Amino acid sequence: MTQQLKKQQYLPAFPEAEHTAERIYLLAGDLGGTKTNLALYSAVDGVLDIVREKTYVSREYENITDMFVNFLSESRDTPVQRICIGVAGPVFNGTVQLTNLSRELSTAEIRQATGVELVALINDLEATAYGLATLSPEHITTLHRGAGSRNGNMAIIAPGTGLGMAGLYWDGEFHHPFASEGGHSDFAARNDVDIKLLKFLQEKYEIASWERVISGPGIYDIYAFLRDALGYEESGALRDAILKGDKSAVISKSALMGDNGITKKTMELFVRYLARVSADLALKYKSTGGIFLGGGIPPKIAPLLETGEFYNHYIQGDRMAELLSGVPIHIVNNDKAALWGAAYYAQLLK
Repeated sequence: MTQQLKKQQYLPAFPEAEHTAERIYLLAGDLGGTKTNLALYSAVDGVLDIVREKTYVSREYENITDMFVNFLSESRDTPVQRICIGVAGPVFNGTVQLTNLSRELSTAEIRQATGVELVALINDLEATAYGLATLSPEHITTLHRGAGSRNGNMAIIAPGTGLGMAGLYWDGEFHHPFASEGGHSDFAARNDVDIKLLKFLQEKYEIASWERVISGPGIYDIYAFLRDALGYEESGALRDAILKGDKSAVISKSALMGDNGITKKTMELFVRYLARVSADLALKYKSTGGIFLGGGIPPKIAPLLETGEFYNHYIQGDRMAELLSGVPIHIVNNDKAALWGAAYYAQLLK
């Protein structure tokens, strides 16, 4: 797969990566709490070309660098000159404590293990922001056109194993991605159901962040709240399916198939909370250039986001409703955006 970087009307405007007449090889990664995608890219004259790709189960590797060494050992004929890994966690001075893996990783470790000198770790949502530069029109679903301009700051919110957020500030000509850990800010209750959910989550986690609600595990916690605290009925068949499979996937698929009970209510609340935190982000970053819903969950539940309920909850911004109405809202349908973004960033390393 070859990707010539293009600027679409609804996508960020980035400075061009440095064009090289000589082909260089890049290792890019998207390291998450559940899985890690690694890919070998070639870059020449502004074109990224994917050579090989592989997915790993993150928790199977006690030493994360063993994963990179394993991948590179199968690419001996294409020596890698640069490495960039998008990671789920805050990066400080080339080191990250991986939020959902309880492990540490550093650029120094990667250099020592791989022998590659040009190495970078960036937040996975920052990588996703750079990845927007590589998307094609079919990779975007627009929920709300807003003012229809990319001028202004942008924001990304990505629910998956956790809840990632990032911003892109606008300097009048280009967008510049920056990382955020806003997913770990406090869940804000607005009505009686929210207050009961907040207390339910506090009993389980002590501190109830937005990530405890808007994530794969969050879907199940909303479900358990409805069942255990509010008395919603759980069928035996549904209980068995949840016990045997991916809890959040079973619940969301049931709702998508038209269930009118507990799974429908679960996903109604999930969509409402996703809308609210999206509006919060738009207000905090003044994201008049657009909000992008990335991560693993939004593309899979797109029919639930397209009904109008998402926007109805999003627009409830009190005195800032007019500002919110002008913000374009898009779903990112490419689950490899962070991987491509890491490859894009690797081209910038010097």
